[in-house]
Amino acid sequence: MADLDLRRLRYFVAVAERLHFSRAAEELLIAQPALSRQIRALEKELRTELFVRDSHGVELTDTGRQLLDDARPLLAAADAARRRVDRAARSDRTLVVGFRTGIRVTDAVRDFTAAHPAVTVEVRRVEWDDQAEALLDGRVDVAYVRLPVLADGLALTPLYSEPRMAALPAGHPLAAKDVLTSAELARQTEILHLCVNPDPNPGGPRPVSAIRTVEEKLEYVAAGRGVCYLPRSATDLYRRADVHYLPVTDLPPDEVALAHAADRPFPLIDAFREAARRTAPPEA
Repeated sequence: MADLDLRRLRYFVAVAERLHFSRAAEELLIAQPALSRQIRALEKELRTELFVRDSHGVELTDTGRQLLDDARPLLAAADAARRRVDRAARSDRTLVVGFRTGIRVTDAVRDFTAAHPAVTVEVRRVEWDDQAEALLDGRVDVAYVRLPVLADGLALTPLYSEPRMAALPAGHPLAAKDVLTSAELARQTEILHLCVNPDPNPGGPRPVSAIRTVEEKLEYVAAGRGVCYLPRSATDLYRRADVHYLPVTDLPPDEVALAHAADRPFPLIDAFREAARRTAPPEA
């Protein structure tokens, strides 16, 4: 069997995810007959049917479901390889710096740019669930990350730590205190995390499903759905009248590090790491 055609594989995934040829064709910006021909060619290449087509619509066959499971990581790897090749081609001209919410990168960028005026520095925010992947697939070259981070394949340089704060609804009974402990909060209300709540209370309010960003967390806090913990720099950035922030005395600090892919040495990263060290805020 010949090697899989990645273009046809992308067409297949588009149809498989929508189970609709017309919508997939619109998304891919090609004519529906051309898309149908490409899918037929892929089925002929693989010597199997991938879809059941009848008057009721389109469904995946068992083989089609298996191919969809395999195709997604394959296409993601191909996209990542393309980004890394592009990164290598412009390695001495640009540097892409990732950062998490609340982390200030301006001082390090200025310090680095003063010594490397010919290099264009781009900045890009990353979230908790893709800070490692963004480095490994080449979307960013170096990133300020908040620990813990899945460090397989990453080189980490510790930079500084900062206190964590509790975010409460402005009218919460604990909001009048000066400081809090995590035990006080746990007794009073639900703690919102950047994940799915695995153990909702029977008969209680519907649990928050998936929280990905600080903005989403604070919307739930302001609505009285729970409280959350944030690094102090994030609370400085997100000041709002309906959310109150208090120090939590017994929480470990939030640790900030600089990370890059360990298997792809890049000369500009060493220079930026030194700039990040020189401009790191003092330990709180």
